[in-house]
Amino acid sequence: MSATNPYQAPRSNVDFQHQDAEYGEVKVLSISGRIGRLRYLGYSMAYGLLIYVVMGALAGTSIAMGAPQGLMMALIGVAYLGVIVLAVMLAIQRAHDFNTTGWLALLVFVPLANLVFLFIPGTDGENRFGKQPSPNRGVGIWVAIILVGVMLIGIVAAIAIPAYQTYVKRAQAAAQSTIPVPAQPQ
Repeated sequence: MSATNPYQAPRSNVDFQHQDAEYGEVKVLSISGRIGRLRYLGYSMAYGLLIYVVMGALAGTSIAMGAPQGLMMALIGVAYLGVIVLAVMLAIQRAHDFNTTGWLALLVFVPLANLVFLFIPGTDGENRFGKQPSPNRGVGIWVAIILVGVMLIGIVAAIAIPAYQTYVKRAQAAAQSTIPVPAQPQ
């Protein structure tokens, strides 16, 4: 009988590489695998925002350098093509999450029908497209909330700023029409 030392360091078989073995790997730039609703929303908005910022910088640079307008339009077209490709790739993974074929990703091109990817929950556990995506952590949740907030502020600003400018013009016109003009001395 061997005596164990009560003061020895504890031993554990911890394998950090396979710690999340019940969850699948998130592959953002792929059409295989699964992605959850919150990650789908976050990655879609982040990629779109990033590409639009790059597109704006390229357009501003090309205008400042006096580049031909055709070149600028070609760069913008390539950026839009990138947005479309990334949107379809993420939609395919999202469709895989609720155990349907990736062909459902064509709904990305149908207005309001593409909201199906945000409202249908994924299947619990493993399905025919792989293991369930890992649960969202605090940082991912906050990034999605911030991106949705930026989007909502942008929508409100797009509505409010032109309405305010129209209000200011009307107020100035009304103020000018009601101000009595002083008589000119002769």
